[in-house]
Amino acid sequence: MSTKKRLITNFISLGTMQALNFILPLITLPYLLKVIGPSKFGLISLAQVLIQYFLLFTDYGFNLVATREIALARDDKKLLSVIFSSVMFVRIMLLIISLLVLIIIVSFVPKFQNDSLVYYITFGMAVGNVLFPIWFFQGMEHMKVISILNIISKSIFTIGIFLFVKRESDYLYVPIFNSLGYISIGIVGLYLILFRYKIRFISPSKIQIIQQLKEGREVFISNIATSLYTTGNTFILGFFASNTIVGYYSSANKIVKAVTSVIAPLIQTLYPFLSKALQDSKDTAISTINKIFILITISMGVLSLLLGLFAKQLVYILGSKFLETIPLIQIQAILPLILGWANVFGILTMMNFDYKRELSRIYIFSSGLSIILMAILIPTFKHYGAAWSAVFTEVFATSLMAFFLWRKRIPVWKWRRLQIKILK
Repeated sequence: MSTKKRLITNFISLGTMQALNFILPLITLPYLLKVIGPSKFGLISLAQVLIQYFLLFTDYGFNLVATREIALARDDKKLLSVIFSSVMFVRIMLLIISLLVLIIIVSFVPKFQNDSLVYYITFGMAVGNVLFPIWFFQGMEHMKVISILNIISKSIFTIGIFLFVKRESDYLYVPIFNSLGYISIGIVGLYLILFRYKIRFISPSKIQIIQQLKEGREVFISNIATSLYTTGNTFILGFFASNTIVGYYSSANKIVKAVTSVIAPLIQTLYPFLSKALQDSKDTAISTINKIFILITISMGVLSLLLGLFAKQLVYILGSKFLETIPLIQIQAILPLILGWANVFGILTMMNFDYKRELSRIYIFSSGLSIILMAILIPTFKHYGAAWSAVFTEVFATSLMAFFLWRKRIPVWKWRRLQIKILK
């Protein structure tokens, strides 16, 4: 298969998956909010935020670093087995550590003790995430597999919700079916790798394990730092506000994230492609990034504008209980555009140009700002403070990335590249 055809196939596969990821929440979210109410929805959202930290911990940056390794070694079956085995071994060890940490948190933190079952059930997301090596399929550029398996996961969750969640007391089915979706595709994904791709599990050496930990360290630090201001707002809000307030903020967040996720197929398709393209021609890779920057600026700019203008209409779908969500969506309406730029600057450019450490520092500085903003804004303004904190921090982080690339003379902006050509 030619490179162009493979890119188009991968983009269509991931685009189909992302369309489903966009549509299904718009179907299930209003239903869930009406049936279980903002309080139980807030509890489930808080549990998902806590488990999200364990997902980040067990990912350890492998979704980027291991993807690049697989992309560069895709024709060497023996090396693929070594990479797969060492990464999976590290992730399983991190999963065990995560479970022990969860037991300690749920046992000793009063906020979580009363609803411990919700947190333990939601931990199934972390188990399924470790079992499903999405980084392997991304590196092989077989996005169709990812697409099909994710559709299966979302279908299990959606069908389960409409069949079993009929009243507020059925709220436990929400984390149950969410975790079942994750675990089921994890098992199928492993089966495919072992029997379709003929990858063997080899007992990794100590050197290989240490090497994987070193390779993923900077990305891991970046992800943890980023999570302080992406998911941390909801987590901190849970300590200063009721589950109902958390429910308002989480529902607004899910709508904004659903819109933002539209670009995910493009980023996932192009990341491994650019990793290889950079080895052949730096100019070709930068030219591709230029085009993606313009595409994302236009598309995400329009989506941000529409999100702000039609926030009221979106919330009316959720019901009159959630009118307080309207200003939260309007405050965060700019995020799809800002995060679109951040993906181009950070993931497609800085990661592929091997500026992982510098990107990590940007995220650390940004998380420091986020902590200060959360400490000032959330106790006083609750969910509104959390929303403003998220916006200020994302703008700050993206601005630092843009400034870094400008200093390094990497012409991500097309008009700058045109100026250079004219001057020459």
